[in-house]
Amino acid sequence: MNFTVVIPARFGSTRLPGKPLADIAGKPMIEHVYRRASQSGASRVLVATDDARVKQAVEAFGGEALITRADHVSGTDRLQEVAQSLGLGDEEIVVNVQGDEPLLPPQVIDQVAVNLAEHPQASVATLCEPLTSYGDFRNPNIVKALCDRNGYALYFSRAPIPWPRDDKDTDSDLALPVNFPARRHIGLYAYRVALLNRFVGWQPAVLEITESLEQLRVLAYGEKIHLADAVAAVPGGVDTPEDLARVQAVLLSSKA
Repeated sequence: MNFTVVIPARFGSTRLPGKPLADIAGKPMIEHVYRRASQSGASRVLVATDDARVKQAVEAFGGEALITRADHVSGTDRLQEVAQSLGLGDEEIVVNVQGDEPLLPPQVIDQVAVNLAEHPQASVATLCEPLTSYGDFRNPNIVKALCDRNGYALYFSRAPIPWPRDDKDTDSDLALPVNFPARRHIGLYAYRVALLNRFVGWQPAVLEITESLEQLRVLAYGEKIHLADAVAAVPGGVDTPEDLARVQAVLLSSKA
């Protein structure tokens, strides 16, 4: 199957300025992300950025990059601009790979694209993984996801859902019960281009604003999101200098 990977990469970052160009094991972070995405089955991989420095860095290692508008409020809006610029048809699939995920396994990129192709009722597909500790379950920075029996998302929340009503022992150091239905959402998305075109015309939804979760706009407007457990573990991305040091250590050790 054919699909396109787009990697939104903004230069500005409050906690880590110039993040796409941060050096990791001798290469800019965006190069690590690009090469991971290129190992997937995507027919095309490109970086969408608002900064000429990122575009130049991508082209320097042989990658493809496009300059997009600087006033986009989200990566989804930037994705839609790219799809429109490329003239992609309504049923074509675009996978959004975050520019700060240098350890992302290529097989999950393929997985999310295939899942969307195989579920025509869905406009979007994304992934999750089981949560194992009460600490993560109660952490508002870890987004939780619930799906129905057919694999379509019911809700995403920063709150601990579903809440075990009769379980009083929720110390953060304890493990969650076996088969507890809590999932951590993984921010990897596949979209049909038609959904991207609709999305940019919608006003932000109340639930989206309340939780600060963009995917809730999709659910609020009645679209289906397919949700599945990732076929490979997805390490966290890079948001802070501490994250950068962690990823640096992983990639340096893999070269040793």
